[in-house]
Amino acid sequence: MTLTGILAAALIVTGAPALATDDVQVHTGVIDGARYRVEVPSDWNGKLLLYNHGIYPPGYVPEEIELANRQEAKPVLLGEGYALAASLYSKPNGFSAREAVHDQTALLSWFDRNVGRPAQVLTWGASGGGLNAVLLAERLPRRIDGALAMCGPVAGGSALFGQALDLGFAVRTLLAPELEVARIADPGANLAKAHQVIAKALESPDGRARLALANAFADVPGWSTAHRPRSADVAEQIRQQTEFVEAVYDQFAWGAHRADLETRAGGNPTGNTEVDYRGLLARSSERGLAYQAYRDAGLDLGADLAKLAAAPRVQADDVAARWLARVGTPTGRGHQPVVTLHPIGDGVAPEHERTYGDSVDSGRIRQLYVNRAGHCQHTAAEELTALRVLRDRVETGRWSSTSPERLNAEANRFGPELRFLYDWLHGEQGTAAPAFRRYHPAPLPRVA
Repeated sequence: MTLTGILAAALIVTGAPALATDDVQVHTGVIDGARYRVEVPSDWNGKLLLYNHGIYPPGYVPEEIELANRQEAKPVLLGEGYALAASLYSKPNGFSAREAVHDQTALLSWFDRNVGRPAQVLTWGASGGGLNAVLLAERLPRRIDGALAMCGPVAGGSALFGQALDLGFAVRTLLAPELEVARIADPGANLAKAHQVIAKALESPDGRARLALANAFADVPGWSTAHRPRSADVAEQIRQQTEFVEAVYDQFAWGAHRADLETRAGGNPTGNTEVDYRGLLARSSERGLAYQAYRDAGLDLGADLAKLAAAPRVQADDVAARWLARVGTPTGRGHQPVVTLHPIGDGVAPEHERTYGDSVDSGRIRQLYVNRAGHCQHTAAEELTALRVLRDRVETGRWSSTSPERLNAEANRFGPELRFLYDWLHGEQGTAAPAFRRYHPAPLPRVA
C-alpha cells in the first residue's frame, strides 16, 4: 500500500482518557494495533518531539513506551515546554521500518486532531530508531521539520543486513560450515550453534584471528567499553568485538531477525555473489586488528581469503532486495535539516554516518561524534546538545558552531545526573564527561 493510501485509510483507534500528572497530560491508546504514548505539558510551547524506538529483540516489549533514548532527558524537555510522543509500532520487534513510518504518521495525525497541530515537529530516535527517524522525515517532508538520528544504521537496512551476512558468511566458511546465514530453517538452534562456535574460537589464536576477520567485514570495532579506553591487547580487542556481535549482530546474522526479515520481504533480500572479500577487508576500519591477529597466530590470511573467494555464495532474491531497498533505505533527498550523533567505537559502525552523509546535501546535515565506545553510549547531556543543534538550525535557518569545544561546553551546562551513563554490555556505570570530538569515518566497506 502506498503512503497516500495508508493516510487515506480509516484508522481503528482506541484510547484511554488523558490523565493529569504533575502538570503533564498523559495520553495512551492504540492506533491500528500500535500502542502509543503522548505527554503534553500544561505550558506546551507548540512543538512536538516524535521519538522512534530501536530494534527490540524477539519477545521484548518495554513496560512503558520510550519517549527519549535517555529517560533523564524527559523532564528537561517537558520543562522546556515540548510535547513528547512515540508509537510502539504494530510490530515492535525486529526490523520494523515500514511499520514505524505508518504508525508514527498515524500518531502525528492523532496529535493534530486531539491536541493541536504543532508549529514544529522534530523526529528523533536511537539505533534502528535513528534510521526510522530519517525515513520518516523523507516520507513526510511537509510535516517533519528536522531529524536527529542517533547511533543508527542510517545507510539503510540493505547495508545493515549485508554487513551481518558478510560476518556470518566468514564464520560459516572458516569455522562452522553447518551454520546457516540465509533461509534459516530453525533460527533458535542456528543461533545457539553460532554461540558455541564463537566461544570455542575465542579459546585459540587461530579462532580469534578468524573472528577478527569476520568482524572486520562488518566494521565492528575492537572496543566496546564505554568507561574505559581501547585496549592495546589484541586478544582483548577481539573479545570485545565478539561480545558486541553476540549481543547485537547475532540475531541479524544467524537468528530471528534474519528469518523474520526474509518472511516479510518474501525472500532473501541480501546476498554476496559479487563481493570481493579481499577488497572488503582492505576497506574495513578494523583491518589492522585482523592483520595483527593473523600475524600473532602465524596463520595464512591469504589462504583464508582464498577460501572465502571459493566458497559457495548466497544469492539474493531480486523482489526481496527491492522491497528492503524501498522500505528501509534512505535516499538522502529532502529539504529538512538532519543531525546525526554516534560514538566512534559503536559496533553499529559510525561508517554508516559517512555513507548516509555522502548522499545528503552538505548544507542540510551536521554529523557529530563522541569519543566513546559502545552502542548508543552517549549521555542525556550529549543527546540534548545534539537536539539543540537541530532545533537552532530549524528555527534560525543557520547552523550554529558544531566545534567539539562548543558542544562540550554546552553539554557541561547540564547537571551530573544528565551525564550518567550505564554500559549495558559490561554492567558498568558512572558519570561520563562530555566527549564530542572531530572524526571522519570512512564509508562502509560495502553498502548493499
